[in-house]
Amino acid sequence: MAQSNIKVAVQKFGNFLSSMVMPNISAFIAWGLITALFIPTGFIPNESLAKMVGPMVTYLLPILIGYTGGKLVHEQRGAVVGAIATMGVIAGAEIPMFLGAMVIGPLGGWVIKKFDQLIEGKVRAGFEMLVNNFSAGILGAMIAILAFLGVGPAVSVFTNWLVAGVDWLVGAGLLPLTSILIEPAKVLFLNNAINHGVLSPIGIEQVKDTGKSILFLLEANPGPGIGVLLAYMFFGKGTAKKSAPGAGIIHFFGGIHEIYFPYILMRPMLFLAVILGGMSGVFTLVLLGGGLFAPSSPGSIIAITAVTPHHAGAYIANYAAVLVAGAVSFIASSFILKTGKQDEEDIEAATRKMQEMKGKKSSVAGTITADQGAMPDNVTKIIFSCDAGMGSSAMGASLLRKKVKEAGMDISVTNTAISNLPTDAQIVITQEELTPRARNKVPNAYHISVDNFLSSPEYDKLISELKFPANSQLHEIVDNAEDNGTENQDQDQETAHKDDLLRPENVFLNQEFANKEEAIRFAGRALVNAGYVKENYIEAMIERDNMTSTYMGNDVAIPHGTEEAKKDVIKSGFTVLQVPNGVDFDGQKSRLIFGIAGKDGTHLEILSGIAVTCSDMENIEKMAGAKTAQEIIDIIGKK
Repeated sequence: MAQSNIKVAVQKFGNFLSSMVMPNISAFIAWGLITALFIPTGFIPNESLAKMVGPMVTYLLPILIGYTGGKLVHEQRGAVVGAIATMGVIAGAEIPMFLGAMVIGPLGGWVIKKFDQLIEGKVRAGFEMLVNNFSAGILGAMIAILAFLGVGPAVSVFTNWLVAGVDWLVGAGLLPLTSILIEPAKVLFLNNAINHGVLSPIGIEQVKDTGKSILFLLEANPGPGIGVLLAYMFFGKGTAKKSAPGAGIIHFFGGIHEIYFPYILMRPMLFLAVILGGMSGVFTLVLLGGGLFAPSSPGSIIAITAVTPHHAGAYIANYAAVLVAGAVSFIASSFILKTGKQDEEDIEAATRKMQEMKGKKSSVAGTITADQGAMPDNVTKIIFSCDAGMGSSAMGASLLRKKVKEAGMDISVTNTAISNLPTDAQIVITQEELTPRARNKVPNAYHISVDNFLSSPEYDKLISELKFPANSQLHEIVDNAEDNGTENQDQDQETAHKDDLLRPENVFLNQEFANKEEAIRFAGRALVNAGYVKENYIEAMIERDNMTSTYMGNDVAIPHGTEEAKKDVIKSGFTVLQVPNGVDFDGQKSRLIFGIAGKDGTHLEILSGIAVTCSDMENIEKMAGAKTAQEIIDIIGKK
């Protein structure tokens, strides 16, 4: 238990450090671009413009990190005090204080937060602004002095120890062994702390002497990650295989390494693959004399190219390091995937695990819940949001954007950090623990909490709700059928199959049931007797309802099997149970029960018709009072 608690604490700490850096990546990019262009060895050397390089790395970047750290703790007041405190640590050291900013910025935010809590409700009306300004100024100055006298010098000493350690590793030829620590640490969200807090300051000092540093590529090399994603593209299964190409693009060209973490967590043996890939890449850099003249931020192939010294040998060395790392990681990952059992749904469990590592609550895989009101009309903008607005939220946005396009909807789907949410956002999708922050930022938006940004079936439910607001859950059944569907079938075969989906003998009128389990078993038995499913499907229907109620609203329940039960479906079909007096489904009365089994895509149109039909209570009353099976079939058929 103690080890588990320590692990969780480290993971939360890593995520917090990452959240200080990620929102400021654009500033790192700006600094890197100016460095790449105007320093004496840059693309277009300019002595005057190059004067910006030093102040940006010495002052701008640490202050932004400290400002963001303070803001994470206590919003704007925390941000201001964090920035003031960071100035103290900058002045107290002679090296870039990225790591010092990560320490003192949040500390400043915490101190002003505690002060505000202490005086809450005790300040006389009219004196609020005076107290707020003076308290932030006085406390900020005190913490800055503390940082100047203590934190700055302490971080400098720590950095000198690290420099000595790196020199020893290089001299002993052991630098590739750093991948044993760096690659797993990335998945613990310590990558930004390692890269910008430790490696970058040391690397900057090395650049002053040698014009480049290999340290800038120890963590930023995208090779190990792209090797894992390529292996999933070729040898993965299910959602993981489908999502790997998009993740690969985001990772390799966008430099968002977080995107491949769930794929490793799916198969922990893949830690070995990225470690081997990282070691191979570092060995290649040492062998060929590679390195960068500035940090690659983010860790993309584009950024690496921009800050590679401008001669053929450097480009060859750095590209070779990426290629070798990717190849070794791909080979090792492919072997692990091919020799082990894969579960198509593992990506969801892995993403939940990743979110737990980030300190997020997680319950049932892929659950989406809306926490306010009804879906807004005329939706034109959906925004995915997380702490940094990158990584998993970028992947979620890309998946939903594809769904929206396929549905023919004119809706913008983007991703951003919570702090940057626009005031005109209509639908905001966040992880559950972040929803309160998002709601405070844009209270007029419709907020959706999601356990899993990578769970594309859940996005189908949202698409369905946008189309059929009263019956959004019905699309889950459509999705189950669509996953195994065949898209190109002859129209005559489609029509014949649809006629077989809901036959009069599968409509049962005037039924009475003691409870919902009895009703579900009756519906399942009818599916078995009609030749639609195998016997095991009945228990899968019970299991599915226990996971999440199959009551859909409007007196309608649609019991169906679990995802794993698809193998027990022989052909698509429905049974309809009319229960005039109703049967209790988790506190709700259901008078119409549709037992559904989906094999292929030919019945999607009828399912959509059920959704539309059941959204109108007039149709529900007609079906609940129907005297013949054909009446019910006709009401559904009209849609």
